[in-house]
Amino acid sequence: MKQLLSLVLVGLCVTGFAQKKLHKLAIPTVAKAQEFWHYTPQHRPFLSAHRGGARPGFPENCLETFENTLEHTYATFEIDPRLTKDNVIVLLHDATLNRTSNGTGKLRDYTWQEVQQFRLKDSEGKLTDFRIPTLEDAIEWARGKTVLILDYKDVPFDKTLEIIRKHQAEAFVMVTVHTAKDAQYYHQRNPDILFEAFVHTEKALHEYEAAGIPWKQVMAYIGSQTKPEHPALIEELHQRGVMVMVAAGPVYDKEYKAGKTDVYQTILKAGADLIETDLPIQANQGIQPMLPKTSDKDAFFK
Repeated sequence: MKQLLSLVLVGLCVTGFAQKKLHKLAIPTVAKAQEFWHYTPQHRPFLSAHRGGARPGFPENCLETFENTLEHTYATFEIDPRLTKDNVIVLLHDATLNRTSNGTGKLRDYTWQEVQQFRLKDSEGKLTDFRIPTLEDAIEWARGKTVLILDYKDVPFDKTLEIIRKHQAEAFVMVTVHTAKDAQYYHQRNPDILFEAFVHTEKALHEYEAAGIPWKQVMAYIGSQTKPEHPALIEELHQRGVMVMVAAGPVYDKEYKAGKTDVYQTILKAGADLIETDLPIQANQGIQPMLPKTSDKDAFFK
C-alpha cells in the first residue's frame, strides 16, 4: 500500500507540478499548427497571456504563472528570452533584475548558476518562492499544452533557431518578427518556423508577401489599439487566411481596470481573432458572451 501511494504521489508531481485540470491547446505537428492558425469565420477567439499573465502571487515570465493561467483559460504565452553571462537563455523581460526579482543589476552580469539564487516578484512587487526559468524548461513545459511566442530581446536569431530545432518545437513555439526581412532570415533557415509578425499597415503586408513568407506560417499583430484603417487591413489578412491579434495591455486592460467590463468584446467586434492581455483570466470572462457554441477549431481546445 505504501509503495502504491508513493507511485501516485510521484505521478502527481511530475516536473514539479501537481496534476491539474488545464485548458490545453493540443497542436502536435507543424501541419496541425498551420491548420490551427488558419483564419476561418467559424474559428474560436482566444487569448495570449502577455508575459504569462502575472497577478498577485504569480510573477511574470514564470512557469507557475503559466500553469495558473491555464487553470482558468485557454491561452498562448508571449514571453521574453534573454541571455545570462554564460549564454543560457532564461525568461526575463527587463535587461536588469531589479523590478521582477530580488536580484540587482544586469542579467548579463550573472551566470545561470548565480541567477538560480534569485526569487521572482509577483505583480504587486511581493517576493515569491518562484525562480527565473530557462527557455528550455518553458518549451518542455509547454509541449502539448500551449503555444509560446518568443519576443525579441537580446537572443541572436541563430540561437533562437537552434533551440527550437533542438527541441523539435516548431509546432508550438512562434518567433516575433518586426519586419519582413527578419521573417525571411528565419524562414530561409527553417521553413517550418511560425511567426507573430508585426503587420501594422498594408505596406507591411505586401512586404511580407514580397519576401516570400507563407501566410500559413503567420499570425498578424496589428497594434495595441484598433484604428479606423484597421477594418480594411483585417479584411485583407483574413482573405489570406491570417488570424489577427490586438494587444490590450497599453489601452484596453487599463480601461477594464477602470470599470469598462465590455472592453474585450469591443476588440473582437472590431475584427480581432486573438487578444494579447496582461489580464487573461479577466479577459476570458469578458469574451465568454462572444464565444461560439461550436467552431471548426474545437479539436484543438482540450
